[in-house]
Amino acid sequence: MKLGDFTMPAHPPGYDYTETLQEDLERIIALDQLGYQETWIGEHFTSAWENIPANDLFIARCIGETQNIRLGTGVTCMPSHNPFSVAHRIAQLDHMLKGRFNWGVGPGGFPGDLIAMNIDPKTGKNRELTRQAVDLVLQLWDDPKPGRYKNEFWDFTVPEPWPEIGMRFHIKPYQKPHPPIAVAGSRPQSATLVQAGERDWIPISINFLPWAEVKSQWSSVEEGAKKAGRVADRRKWRIARDIYVADTTEQARKEALEGPIGIAYEQYVLRILSKIPGRIQQLKKDPNMADSDVTPEYMMDHVWMVGSPDDVAKQIRDLYEYVGGFGVLVTVGHEWKPADKWRHSHELLVNEVMPQLADLVPTPGT
Repeated sequence: MKLGDFTMPAHPPGYDYTETLQEDLERIIALDQLGYQETWIGEHFTSAWENIPANDLFIARCIGETQNIRLGTGVTCMPSHNPFSVAHRIAQLDHMLKGRFNWGVGPGGFPGDLIAMNIDPKTGKNRELTRQAVDLVLQLWDDPKPGRYKNEFWDFTVPEPWPEIGMRFHIKPYQKPHPPIAVAGSRPQSATLVQAGERDWIPISINFLPWAEVKSQWSSVEEGAKKAGRVADRRKWRIARDIYVADTTEQARKEALEGPIGIAYEQYVLRILSKIPGRIQQLKKDPNMADSDVTPEYMMDHVWMVGSPDDVAKQIRDLYEYVGGFGVLVTVGHEWKPADKWRHSHELLVNEVMPQLADLVPTPGT
């Protein structure tokens, strides 16, 4: 099993914006030094908590500060962009990283971002636009046919080549035929993850779903792979979890609940999920639970992974065995203060937890 990371980020509103960008950079530098395989950077336009609106620019800033960690968009919210522009920006970024890049794509789920793009969140239009936009970018990279490409959200023209002056659609990605594409599933029966299996993309299960819901998501990946006549590979499967490790479980639980993870869930994550029909229900181990019982304490007991190195190692192993195996454990980045405690948590995870799990190597196609 390998380690990855998702930088939402998650900064309480009112924090100095310049400082939060610097802290997110310092965090990724630390993960690179610790040997993390990858990190995914979020993109939001109207969330004061998840306050990076241009994750490609942030990734570009990380290039010279990191050595080995793969950098990825987590995600490029496709309805928010013109596909012609995205095709160029992502291809350029892939070249700047010389292939140390993953391209996460998605429809965007934050209500304000969709409203800003004149999309009613209730219609699901953002998901259809995402499929169209990704296919269009892939077409432009493969065979950029001249002509006009227009719908109600974008309108651009690929010009006829003019060889005498070098005018043509000319930028293609560094990685061939394109960077690895990833999508995240946020619902138990995920059409997005069906598509991941069908198109052999990287499937990611998001961090706040209970184990049973995560397990069901692999069925979606397998369903898609079967449609395409292939066998889904568990080594590609990423599962994200909020993880906090301290020297003792008592200390870890106190610092997780009273610190950045607990604050983010109490003031942001659970509040926004409560506004989306059916989402709080998905977090319940018992469907008869009251919504008010889904608290940070409940999430710590049933979803987060918090404790001493031995306790967290057991939680990860139990999850691995419960779902049938997965390839990459993705930690979730929160407010980096206090940096010394977060660094210690990541160091314990890398140096004391992961060595206990060295035998967890998923078999392809199982």
